[in-house]
Amino acid sequence: MKKILVTGAVGQIGSELTMELRRIYGNDNVVAGGNRTKPGKKLLESGPFEICDCTKMEQVNEVVKKHEIDTIYHLAAILSAVAEAKPGLAWDVNINRLYNILEAAREYKCAVMVPSSIGAFGPTTPLDDTPQDTIQRPTSMYGVTKVSGELLCDYYYKRFDVDTRGLRYPGIISNETLPGGGTTDYAVEIFYEAIKTRKYTCPLGAGTFLDMMYMPDAIKGAIELMEADPSKLKHRNAFNVTAMSFDPEILAAEVKKHIPDFTMDYDVDPVKQGIADSWPNNMDDSAARAEWGWKPEYTLPVMVKDMIEVLSKKLLD
Repeated sequence: MKKILVTGAVGQIGSELTMELRRIYGNDNVVAGGNRTKPGKKLLESGPFEICDCTKMEQVNEVVKKHEIDTIYHLAAILSAVAEAKPGLAWDVNINRLYNILEAAREYKCAVMVPSSIGAFGPTTPLDDTPQDTIQRPTSMYGVTKVSGELLCDYYYKRFDVDTRGLRYPGIISNETLPGGGTTDYAVEIFYEAIKTRKYTCPLGAGTFLDMMYMPDAIKGAIELMEADPSKLKHRNAFNVTAMSFDPEILAAEVKKHIPDFTMDYDVDPVKQGIADSWPNNMDDSAARAEWGWKPEYTLPVMVKDMIEVLSKKLLD
């Protein structure tokens, strides 16, 4: 039976991933690791929780030893917009803490899942059907840390035989946890405002296409990758994965099918727009499909319908 540690377990992806891992592997076998943010009742009461400050290697080692961890999902990270405002913090969290996790994995023979991002690409990368293997010259601190993280994980696999694996996530849309400072946050915020006020001011301009994914697919992809036969993985640490690509106008039109009086205008944030313009319009995820069978379940219409139904109950009941 796997013994799993999820770092960043209180975050947007981590909170939902932890619960799904507990459903699959058993509550006692999945340790939620957090630092400053207080965990919710569901997360705290369903299984073990440990304070795990990834800046402190001895604390990471202690948790891994105590629970005999063999698999780590390392999700603690600073997202794109916050990283531009606080580049030093972004490097510390996204790279220095990753180094400590990889060192613990090397010492205690753990497998490690580390998410990368579409942010690992830059303006010189092909924007359409972005290849699995292509130019990676990001112009944001977030992107710099993501490329560095991919390379660091590759190094630990090749140099120390640490079983590292990872996905290049697109924007993640969730009906559970609010976003935390990412460039694609608008694709979650729009639902809250549509339901509450029937209007939304978008920080990205019309025509800004970005890859997106509904949270259930993001969680499914991470778990399926960690369960995949390692002998079939050629890329390991940076699989392109996506489910849909749209711009704000397309998303707003889909929302209006369910909330006809919804309106949207624009107040473009130059920082977020600059980051978004350097990211792919859509990625080619054929390597993930071929090497471990990646296949998303949610299309844009299905995702929008589910988001509105779930959030309407949460916000209006």
